[in-house]
Amino acid sequence: MIIDIVTIFPEFFDTFLGTSIIKRAIESKFVEINLHQLRDYSHNKHKKIDDTPYGGGVGMLMQFPPFYDVIDKLKGEQTKVILLSPQGKLFNQETAKSLAQSNHLILLCGHYEGIDARVESLIDMELSIGDYVLTGGEIPAMIVADTVSRLLPGVIHEDSSLEDSLQNGLLKYPQYTKPDHYKGFDVPEVLLSGNHQNIEKWRNEEQIKQTFIKRPDLIEKVKLSKDQEKVLKKIKEHSK
Repeated sequence: MIIDIVTIFPEFFDTFLGTSIIKRAIESKFVEINLHQLRDYSHNKHKKIDDTPYGGGVGMLMQFPPFYDVIDKLKGEQTKVILLSPQGKLFNQETAKSLAQSNHLILLCGHYEGIDARVESLIDMELSIGDYVLTGGEIPAMIVADTVSRLLPGVIHEDSSLEDSLQNGLLKYPQYTKPDHYKGFDVPEVLLSGNHQNIEKWRNEEQIKQTFIKRPDLIEKVKLSKDQEKVLKKIKEHSK
């Protein structure tokens, strides 16, 4: 996969691209992430890419021509152009899994008071990482790139990604490591039993319990099996 990130602050990504899983994914050629300085596409001799909004208003707006030109240069037949914006659809794991099937993504990082609205005619998707406003689109671009990259075949162990929180719509079960006892804090006995069937049953029940307690909004969206519905019913009864 190729991910092209359009930004006025390419240096913002230096540590991100040179660290941990993303660094290994790039070195192993599972993903190619390119940074494009929007100012290189400015029509202004001083590389200016913003101006005052028509009709008045506070702040500066990013101009349309630089975005048009960079998209025109980078976009191919199978490209998805994504604008990172607080007005977009909320980014989640399902969207990440869908984007991981793509061959080429272009991520557009806005700044100031936003981008000339004509850019919307050039994009395939507008994504938000939450109901709040950031200084720019660089952090959302990193989040999308990281989330999508780790889902690509070979980037991380497949079993690990399949057991991540939200992969099946539920949160992950609690996990523990050595020591099993410390200052009165103990690891659940079932995990020390060696009985894999009981451990699997406990983990499945804990997924539902943790999701119900921490993210009840998710429980309402997940299609549970009959056995999972029984578990959820017991959890609700015990929580009363």
